[in-house]
Amino acid sequence: MRSSARRGISSIRLAFAFFPILLPLAFAAPARAEHVELKPPEAAGWSPTAIFGFLHGPSYYGDRTLQIDTQPPGATLDLSYVRASFQKLYKQTTAPATVELPSRNEAGPRDSVTIRAFLPGYRLETVQVPVRSSQDKVLIEFSPLPNALAGVSHTYFAGRAGLALLLKQPATVRVQNAERGFTVVLGQTAELPAARAVLAGIKSPFVEHVDSTQLGEDLLVHVQLAPGFDKDKLALRSLESEDSIRGLHRYTIDMSPRDQAAAGMERAREALGRIGTADVTGCAAVFDDVLRNRLDREALARALSPRGDFTDPYVRSALRRLGEVSPGGAIQVEGGARYRASVPLELSAAAGEAATAKGFLALLREWARLVESEPFRGEALRSLVAPEMDPQAFAEALAGAEGAERRCRGTAASAGPPDRG
Repeated sequence: MRSSARRGISSIRLAFAFFPILLPLAFAAPARAEHVELKPPEAAGWSPTAIFGFLHGPSYYGDRTLQIDTQPPGATLDLSYVRASFQKLYKQTTAPATVELPSRNEAGPRDSVTIRAFLPGYRLETVQVPVRSSQDKVLIEFSPLPNALAGVSHTYFAGRAGLALLLKQPATVRVQNAERGFTVVLGQTAELPAARAVLAGIKSPFVEHVDSTQLGEDLLVHVQLAPGFDKDKLALRSLESEDSIRGLHRYTIDMSPRDQAAAGMERAREALGRIGTADVTGCAAVFDDVLRNRLDREALARALSPRGDFTDPYVRSALRRLGEVSPGGAIQVEGGARYRASVPLELSAAAGEAATAKGFLALLREWARLVESEPFRGEALRSLVAPEMDPQAFAEALAGAEGAERRCRGTAASAGPPDRG
């Protein structure tokens, strides 16, 4: 009993100790409003209304302010003072804001403040307030844009690349040429964080970087080509398709250097023939298991299933090669089933379970190593197994799998050769 009482007293003392800290937080003031003076340098012309202004009361001659806020907060505000249909003054600020205006007596009968509010991901909103009116508060409520860039899929392999923009609604798209690349303009489209993360990490031998800008209600995706490439040296092809399972719409731009497609395919074919059993078994199988467990299984299955990308034939060829080099000459999946790659019907069945095929990720890793140069091997592998994944997150998953493989090799080396005595 005494012990319980002591604990109770200690709890009360602790609460009172923190009370002076919590009290200011409980009554914290809202965000401080920006203060903007929006008064034209010259006064309005005389009008008969000025004679009878006293009929409106003392407030007609007093200081005039306008409180502006938005929901959600933090919007950019474009403020224009308009007199007789002409803009006399312009300023920009951030909501919430307190705007200082001329008194009603000093304003002209047609003086007004036009407020254009912009917040990324929402429709532009415009409000007009007559300066002589009695309105002193404005709350602008935003409506979300009708479309959103929900994800990005980037593929690169053997000298060809694809950039797929995954949208919630069919896209209104314009492609504009730039000096060192091109810009994809998505009308009335917001950008979600998952898409932004993938865009920032895209790279290939002919794409230097990709970024995005929200310009009003439009989303601009800028693709800057690497030095030595321009729109004349790069063949661009766009197509639209639908991801009916996820309810998304795909707008894809395929990119490949002109007259080099055949050479890239031949290089990939030759490299695939050099992959052997050792590349998919032993410690390579440890890498395979760890990487698979670090990837989203649903996303992996989607990446390795035919989806109309240029990588589809490469994935099928790699699966056939896996059957040729796997022990017993068959593709083994996690459920225990085995499929002979030499039998077309069984190969098609294996394609439906490619995400669980043992050794498949290790084979694709080795293929990317043989086909691509050092800076692009990781991106090529990500393109094949996780094209919608944040490149940084994939790099961490890949490093973890390769670390497990190195530890496996170190353990095998320390054990030495088997005792044949």
